[in-house]
Amino acid sequence: MTNCKQKQKFDLKERTAQFSEDVIDFSKSVKESTINRPIISQLIRAATSIGANYCEADCAESKKDFEHKLSICKKESKESKYWLRMIAKSHPETKDRARDLWKEAVELNLIFSAIINKSKKKV
Repeated sequence: MTNCKQKQKFDLKERTAQFSEDVIDFSKSVKESTINRPIISQLIRAATSIGANYCEADCAESKKDFEHKLSICKKESKESKYWLRMIAKSHPETKDRARDLWKEAVELNLIFSAIINKSKKKV
């Protein structure tokens, strides 16, 4: 991994935007059906909400506001994992790509959990 790629991996604003873009691209590749239409819609809402709320947290008006926005990021990353699982179930041919995105959602969830916990420990 190059230094540029490593730097991007730790740029959470870029990483959450990239996750959103990857989910959108993934969603476009899934064959449309009556079953997956609402699942894809929910997945896109959850995944894109992560980055949007992180941007808001970055400009939070208070510590409480910051923690609240990050809590939303954490919840939306968990929700993204759920919808990715449902897509993989409804369309098994997407399983490998859904798993990759699921892993990124797990990592984002862990990152937000750590930031929240660290923020709460500060006096």
